[in-house]
Amino acid sequence: MSIITDLTDTFANAFAALGLDRAFGEVVVSQRPELAQFQCNGALPAAKPARMSPRDLAQQIIGLVAEDDRFVELSIAGPGFINITLTDETLADHIERVRADDRLAVQPGEPSTVVVDFGGPNVAKELHVGHLRTAIIGESLKRVFRFVGHETIGDVHLGDWGTPMGQLIVELERHQPELSYFDPEYTGPYPEGPPVTVAELNDLYPVASARAGEDAGVAESARRATVELHEGRPGYRALWEHFRTVSVDAMLPVYGDLGVEFDLWYGESTIAPLLNPMIERLAAAGLLVESQGALVVDVTEDGDTAEIPPLMVRKSDGATLYTTWDLATIEDRVERLGAEEIVYIVDLRQSLHFEQVFRAARKTGIAPPTVVLDHAGNGTVNGKDGKPLRTRDGNLPLLRELVEDAIALALERMDERGLASEVPSDERNRIARLVGLAALKYGDLRNHRASDYIFDLDRFTSFDGKTGPYLLYGAVRMQSIFREADVQGLTAGAVIAPSVDAERNLMLQILRMPEVVERVLRHRAPNHLAEYAYELVAEFNRFYEVCHILREEDADRQASWLGLVALSRRQLGVLLDLLGIEIPERM
Repeated sequence: MSIITDLTDTFANAFAALGLDRAFGEVVVSQRPELAQFQCNGALPAAKPARMSPRDLAQQIIGLVAEDDRFVELSIAGPGFINITLTDETLADHIERVRADDRLAVQPGEPSTVVVDFGGPNVAKELHVGHLRTAIIGESLKRVFRFVGHETIGDVHLGDWGTPMGQLIVELERHQPELSYFDPEYTGPYPEGPPVTVAELNDLYPVASARAGEDAGVAESARRATVELHEGRPGYRALWEHFRTVSVDAMLPVYGDLGVEFDLWYGESTIAPLLNPMIERLAAAGLLVESQGALVVDVTEDGDTAEIPPLMVRKSDGATLYTTWDLATIEDRVERLGAEEIVYIVDLRQSLHFEQVFRAARKTGIAPPTVVLDHAGNGTVNGKDGKPLRTRDGNLPLLRELVEDAIALALERMDERGLASEVPSDERNRIARLVGLAALKYGDLRNHRASDYIFDLDRFTSFDGKTGPYLLYGAVRMQSIFREADVQGLTAGAVIAPSVDAERNLMLQILRMPEVVERVLRHRAPNHLAEYAYELVAEFNRFYEVCHILREEDADRQASWLGLVALSRRQLGVLLDLLGIEIPERM
């Protein structure tokens, strides 16, 4: 049990003893740490049902808990806030409980099956900066869900079955008409090797799209090619397999560099066989409405203040849409994967799309009321001009190039500070890689997922301030203390009551973790983890400056401090792992 939960139970019992709702007993970290460590604000909202002034009610609550020997001071501030300060022995006792807990006092939730839909790249396009946020935010949330005990499934959800596939087929035929894939009489076998690289596909993709947009004849050819692909034309299927394979092969090392792993590499093509059976079933149940030849689901609800268009399931020409695939994907996840919660890490600009899909899933019964559907939208990565980040030629920067730039700049920063200068070059390069990736990932994750942010590698790779390198340096400093302690024959011991504010404040910081993790899950926002990790390192550094651990003469105090260092390092390691950041052994 976390210290906040423990204190909340105590104050909730006091409110209940006065016949009031236990919810009024919620305890939070004090907003005025110079006055108290914690506070309970329930007397203000509870005053009206209690029929007394907030201060009088607060005084009664204090009277009910005052005999508890955990409290060194209880006082009333302002109109009725209850300030709470614990004894040092109580803090040390809770720290020992955290040390003994595999989850660092973070309580596991009721286990459920959670699908995290993140990544969302399109086949035939290299990963670019637009895929950065979905990848690392999704990976972090997936790890947090698993940390608290949920069965969590990460799905990349590839875009691999839509009209762009037909456009690419037509465009490739224009460039290489002699390929056997385009000969309707050819029966195979088709070449094992792909006729194009992912870089060539990346170049063909915008050209194919532009030509289809400008030329009605090309657009019709692409539409026919898409239909024939879906109907199983052998040459087109073989070509599509090449498109998908070279694309995934190019994605794997980039996602691997970022520490991003998917349990499922499903795409639109995985769901395609489910579309017609779903549409037929919904139509038979009277859940689809015909509108100008198309089939739609009316998703309006009482109380709507803005128009929510109907969700189109099938166009008048019989074609399906992204909305159809997303609806069928929810059905598949609920029925086959047993999903009880589905979280989509997708651009905020898709909010209306997901509102329509979620409403349709509810209205058709595809997603029962017990299944959570959540679009955790993310903002954009912008350049220093405040506009979405692009290269000089107007293209989106490739993600692999951003990773390479971050690692190269991290090496420069290490040189400037003389870090890892005496280690072998191979290890030094590995350290630079971890520092660069930490810079890139923390530079993103420190921002709330819904906000846009300025991409600035110079700032991200600094070892000063709120950056990934700063956190890694803090972790390595903690490790170095133990290396020196081993040399001196010193070991960590039980944590005893703190003797100075810096020690006390570090303990209080460590004890905040359960509520931070809960906030991350509630808001789907890893930035709370990122902020907390920074605050932990900053608090540890202040402790390290005041408490001269390796020179301390009191053996019990020294062992306690080493125990606190060990716990800080362990907790920081967990936090950074939840953010997808790996710590080097030395620097």
